[in-house]
Amino acid sequence: MTVSYTAEVATCRRFGCFWKLLGRWRASIYKLIWADLLVFLIAFYATAFLYRYGLYGKGKRIFEDIVDYCRSYAALIPLSFVLGFYVAIIVERWWNQYITVPWPDPLAVYVSALVRGQDEHGRLMRRTIMRYVCLSLTMVLTMISPGIKRRFPTYDFFITTGLLNHNEALIITKMDEKFPKHSKYWMPLMWASSVMTRARKEGRIWDDFSLKSMIDELNKFRAGCNMLTHYDMISVPLVYTQVVTLAVYAYFVAAIFGNQYIGKMESNIVNFYFPLLSTLEFFFFMGWLKVAETLICPFGDDDDDFELNWVIDRNLQVSYLIVDEMHNDHPTLVRDQYWDEVFPNELPYADESQRQNPPEASTAKLDLSKITSSQLNKRTESDTSERDFTEFDAEDESVKSSELRIKFASLRFNIHRSSSSISMLDNDPSIDQPEAEGEGDEEETFYESDQLLSRGTSKDDFDRLREERERERHARQLQHAAMTFDLLKGELKNLPDSANPSDNELPPENPPNDNIPYPSADHEAQTEKSYMHKMKDQ
Repeated sequence: MTVSYTAEVATCRRFGCFWKLLGRWRASIYKLIWADLLVFLIAFYATAFLYRYGLYGKGKRIFEDIVDYCRSYAALIPLSFVLGFYVAIIVERWWNQYITVPWPDPLAVYVSALVRGQDEHGRLMRRTIMRYVCLSLTMVLTMISPGIKRRFPTYDFFITTGLLNHNEALIITKMDEKFPKHSKYWMPLMWASSVMTRARKEGRIWDDFSLKSMIDELNKFRAGCNMLTHYDMISVPLVYTQVVTLAVYAYFVAAIFGNQYIGKMESNIVNFYFPLLSTLEFFFFMGWLKVAETLICPFGDDDDDFELNWVIDRNLQVSYLIVDEMHNDHPTLVRDQYWDEVFPNELPYADESQRQNPPEASTAKLDLSKITSSQLNKRTESDTSERDFTEFDAEDESVKSSELRIKFASLRFNIHRSSSSISMLDNDPSIDQPEAEGEGDEEETFYESDQLLSRGTSKDDFDRLREERERERHARQLQHAAMTFDLLKGELKNLPDSANPSDNELPPENPPNDNIPYPSADHEAQTEKSYMHKMKDQ
C-alpha cells in the first residue's frame, strides 16, 4: 500500500519538514538501492586494489589510460535528460492508473435512489446489481495484479467470498470453455443491466430517464475496468526502458574506472579512501531509475503499490450499505441553528485565535491617489456644471423639455361579448361610438374608450399605464360578475314550479326578506354606467 506521510509535512517551519522523513526505511531510497550501491562500492574498491597491488609497469600505464578515457567521455552520456523524461512519463502513467480504478459508489447511489421497493424482491434486486458490479472489478484485478490473483486463483474462491454463487460460476465456466480467448469480466455487468431492465418493466424504476441514467453510470464503470486492462496490455515502449536502463548502468560502470585515484596531480586524493561524490551521484541517478521501476506497475507487491485487497473489501461493504442499510433512510428534518438568521454572519471557532481575515483581491490595496488627483486637475470649470441625471424631479422647464421620456405601447384586451355580458359603453351617451359594422367594431369601441379616458391628462406615462391596467382589471371583474348573475338567474328559472311559488302563495313561516334585493339587468347596467362616469372623472 502507498506509504502516506502527508500529516508529517502538513506545515513547513524553520528548516523545512522533509528532514524528518529521511530516517524512514519502508518505501525509502535506501531500501531500493542498498544492494546496487553495495555492488558498486565492492566493484570500485576491487578495481582500486587491482591498480595499487596487482598491476606493475606497463599494466599500470594501460589502466591509467583507461581511467583518463572514462573520465573524459562519461560526461557525454545525457543521463539527466533521458532519465528525467522517462521518470516524468512513468509518474504521470502511475497517477492515471490510480484514477482509472472505478469506484461503485456513484452507481450505488443511483440504484438506491431509483430502484424502489421495500419488499424482499426490491432489496434482492439492489443488492444483486451491486454484487455483480463488485464482481466485475475483482475479475479485472485478478488479471492485472499478482496479489489479487493469489487471493482468487479460481472461481471457487469468489464463491467463498460471496461475490459469486454456484450457478453463476457454472455459467462463466461454460462461457470460458466456449470462448477461451477473451476474458469474461464484462458478463456480470451485462447481468446487472438485465436486472435494471427487469426492474423498469416491473415498475420499480419510475421512468425511462432514470433507467438511462443508471445504464450510463454502469457504462462508465465498465469503461474504467476496460481501461485497466489496456494499461496492463500496453506498457511504456520497451526500447525506451532499455535505453534508460543501459544508460544508467553504463554510466556507473564508467564511473568505477573514471573516479579512481591513479597517483597523478589531477587525481583527487579523496577517492583514494572513499568515492564520496560518486556515491551521492549513484544515489540520485540510480534512485531515479528505481522510482521508475517501482511505479511502472502499481498493481504489484511493492511498498508504494496500490492496496487492491482493501479496495475489494471496501467496495462490497460500502455498496451493500448504500443500497440496503441506507435505502430511503435519512435523519429527521429539523431546523438548523441559523434558521431565523437565514445565514450565519460568522461561524464559531474552537480557538478564536485561529480566525483569519478573508482574502482580498490583488488590487484592494493599490494606491490610486496619484491617478485620481491627476484626473481631477484635468477637469475644466464647465465639466463641474454637468447635468446630474440622477435628479428625476427637476423644476426647471428647460430641463423638462429635454427630459427623456419612455413611451409604452398600449396593451389592448380583446373581450368578446356573449349574450350574457353587459356593455360598458353602449349605456354611456357621453362617449361617441362608431357605426356598428360587425363584431370587430364592438371590440374597437372598448379600445377607443380607453384612449378617450387616458387622453388629456398631464400624468406620467407610467401612471397612465398603471391606471389603464387598473381599469381593465375592473372591467374584467364586472364582466365576470355579470356572467355570474346570468348563471344564477338561469338556475332560478330551471327550478320546478313547486320550488318557485308566487308572491301570494309564500308560506307564512318563510316571509320574504325585502332587505335583500334580487339583481336585475337594469340595476347592473346602471351600476356599470356610474362606474364608467367615475373612471372618466379620474
